[in-house]
Amino acid sequence: MHARKDSLPASILASIRSRKKRLDAAHMEARPRSAGTLIASYNVHKCVGTDRRFDPERTSRVIHEIGADVIALQEADTRFGERTGILDLGRLERETGLIPVPIAGMAKAHGWHGNVVLFKKGLVHDVHQIKLPGLEPRGALVAEIELEEGGVLRIIAAHFGLLRHNRAQQAHTLVELIKDRHEMPTILLGDLNEWRLGDRSSLNTFQSAFGELPPAVPSFPAGLPLLALDRIIANRKGIITEVEAHDTPLARIASDHLPIKALVNLQQAGR
Repeated sequence: MHARKDSLPASILASIRSRKKRLDAAHMEARPRSAGTLIASYNVHKCVGTDRRFDPERTSRVIHEIGADVIALQEADTRFGERTGILDLGRLERETGLIPVPIAGMAKAHGWHGNVVLFKKGLVHDVHQIKLPGLEPRGALVAEIELEEGGVLRIIAAHFGLLRHNRAQQAHTLVELIKDRHEMPTILLGDLNEWRLGDRSSLNTFQSAFGELPPAVPSFPAGLPLLALDRIIANRKGIITEVEAHDTPLARIASDHLPIKALVNLQQAGR
């Protein structure tokens, strides 16, 4: 009799098996946060939850839960027309201190093709809105943030397409964008829509600019995460902690994606 082979990657199986431990830990007292800048990525699914209810207030509460210093949101605008923003950014700023990285030419939208970067403290320099190739309207928002604790961090917030060929093109576009500017610590984060791992992944293009990709963390679907569609990738070894999902009862219902997060410490930057 032959032993049955697991049909899912080991990292995803481990995530499923440890889910009960994570849920139990959610009821325990929160651990003190380590030093560093907390960054996060969250596809808010146009504020429509797994219960099919449109609830921007609930989405804002999840963002408040995360407590990030810098957070990239995807699908924060309506999809067509003027792509009107759907969050109350003024209230979000009052409650969390987060303000949006400014963009040009989008009067009613929060972000660029639904991508929004919010930050708490620091100065923003050199913002770029990148149109990504593909059949769907996709984009990336690039910003350099001078952190209050010292150092400058380049953030690339992106939302990739549903077609593998388009994702490979989009990854190539971003690699070309930063290949001559590799001197700055850079974090790529967002919903990259790639569920394949290993040699079949369209994200392998990033290895030339970011090195070996970190372990995938399942974030979709929110109720029982199996696929690592959302990613946080750094171009310096050691500057981010292990990426983890923000898995809470509210996050499990507010969107079809769980947020993901990691700590950045530029003092640990290596080459």
